[in-house]
Amino acid sequence: MKTKNIFWLLAGILNLFTALLHTFGGQVGLINPLLSSNLDNQVQTEFLGVWHMITLFLFFTSAVFIKNYFAPKEECRVIIQFISYVYFLFSISFIAVSFMNQLLAPQWTLLLPIGILGLIGVKKYKLAH
Repeated sequence: MKTKNIFWLLAGILNLFTALLHTFGGQVGLINPLLSSNLDNQVQTEFLGVWHMITLFLFFTSAVFIKNYFAPKEECRVIIQFISYVYFLFSISFIAVSFMNQLLAPQWTLLLPIGILGLIGVKKYKLAH
């Protein structure tokens, strides 16, 4: 029997929470003001496209983490490692822009733990196999 990886489950749950917060909270706090702004229509359209790409990424990666909690596979370990590094780098970008603009962009507080939990889970998986 394969060992379930609690770190991947925790990462998946936190990731799913982040996806829902992004979808609903972001719609109200960022997207609605953007769409009612005076920004060029091309800029609004491209921003909205990127927004939806991020939404899809958040939900898809939540599913990857949670699925691999229940049925871990060797080939998915590499995918989870990649996803975890992406989340780590995403958090670094939010930390950097927070410093540059002297304003807190709090997204890193969710993204960094997802990346860390995923990487701890990868290490646990390697040790168990």
